Amino acid sequence: MARPDKAAAVAELTDKFRSSNAAVLTEYRGLTVAQLKNLRRSLGENAQYAVVKNTLTKIAANEAGITLDDQLFAGPTAVAFVTGDPVESAKGLRDFAKDNPNLVIKGGVLDGKALSADEIKKLADLESREVLLSKLAGAFKAKQSQAASVFQALPSKLVRTVDALRAKQAEQGGAE
Repeated sequence: MARPDKAAAVAELTDKFRSSNAAVLTEYRGLTVAQLKNLRRSLGENAQYAVVKNTLTKIAANEAGITLDDQLFAGPTAVAFVTGDPVESAKGLRDFAKDNPNLVIKGGVLDGKALSADEIKKLADLESREVLLSKLAGAFKAKQSQAASVFQALPSKLVRTVDALRAKQAEQGGAE
């Protein structure tokens, strides 16, 4: 039978997996306490970085309905549980790993789907949600402006065509 403290740890991790938009598993071997503190800051307000036990984390992920590869649980593991924008946290991890090669991104989960380390790096290359939404709004506005100019051009072309026909008719009528 499981010890109560381990059962409580599994329940807490299960809740974190269920309430998070994303979770990124990392290996932190060789990082100092000060570096881990800086890493937690770089993840932003919407992420929690926790050192976890591999076996308990694997059990918690399974209980949360998440299937992760066993290779992700090799070596010392810490998980960044992201409740906000996963792109912001992925960028924080990527940038920190550039400066501190001891941090290794193993893989993770985004909305219940398992991600490889490469997919997390691609996620970090995306622009933030706000930037993408503003670009989308700009594209919609540009299309509306183009449509408005097309609709404006039709009546003015019609007026010019009618004026040209009147002038031509006046010439032909005046010449006869």
